[in-house]
Amino acid sequence: MDDRIAKWLFDIQLAGTEIQTFIDQYKIESVIDYSQNIILKKAIERNLEIIGEAVNRIVKRDNTFLETLPESRSIIGLRNIIIHAYDGISDEMIWSVVNQHLPVLLKQVDQVMGNWKN
Repeated sequence: MDDRIAKWLFDIQLAGTEIQTFIDQYKIESVIDYSQNIILKKAIERNLEIIGEAVNRIVKRDNTFLETLPESRSIIGLRNIIIHAYDGISDEMIWSVVNQHLPVLLKQVDQVMGNWKN
């Protein structure tokens, strides 16, 4: 793996960790809590944009990551929705991504990074 891909994987880790930290710090336990905190929503959406862009750059550089990160296309699609179809996103969708899909992605990225360091 080249250094650029490693840097983008690190960006994914950092953005994902920030999202999890925000949720913990603000004691967000439900989509209702999430939807009532506009600053938090914007911060989480921005970090999801970063994750999506990093995944996009990774798969453009090395398309084998489509297999390594099986949800790559969905992650890139979410980024595109947040950026280009911002009025099409719902709090429920983002909350679901953060709670169900983000932890899986971060585990996959941690595994790839761990293999790279060895």
